Amino acid sequence: MSVLISTRRLLAQWVTPENFRSYGQVIFASVDGKSFDAEDAQLSLQNGIPKFYIMRLYENDRKFGKITRHVECTQCLGSLDGKSWLMAVAPPGNSDKPSLEDIVAFRIPGSCFIKLEVGTWHAGPYVEADFVDFYNLELRDTNVVDHFSFDFVKHYNLEFEIV
Repeated sequence: MSVLISTRRLLAQWVTPENFRSYGQVIFASVDGKSFDAEDAQLSLQNGIPKFYIMRLYENDRKFGKITRHVECTQCLGSLDGKSWLMAVAPPGNSDKPSLEDIVAFRIPGSCFIKLEVGTWHAGPYVEADFVDFYNLELRDTNVVDHFSFDFVKHYNLEFEIV
């Protein structure tokens, strides 16, 4: 017997520092030599060895049934070549699952990057181009020892689609 999976659509809004504050930071270019301040990425990478790398993601259908968080570090993501991209997020918290009502989607321009706060739930990046290269800053073993996911399909017969 097959189980019917419902799809909830999330309308992606353009990211701004104000509307992303509950999830992390939006970082834009600044003048070289500017002193460090609150507009710079406030990183938490002290629980391991940082890993900075470029990952290539290919066009996808913008649907997800799982969401992930990292509780040991912040994570920074940004696209190369000025390409915009999509990301779904929910605020960090003490629960082992995000609230369905708290999940939102953002369209992120290629002129900035985002820093996910420690514990921020996230699905993506999702791309609309054939491929997009991303830089990613996290800990070297984040995806091995600090990768906690919640499965909406398993628990709620639910998936999300970013539109």
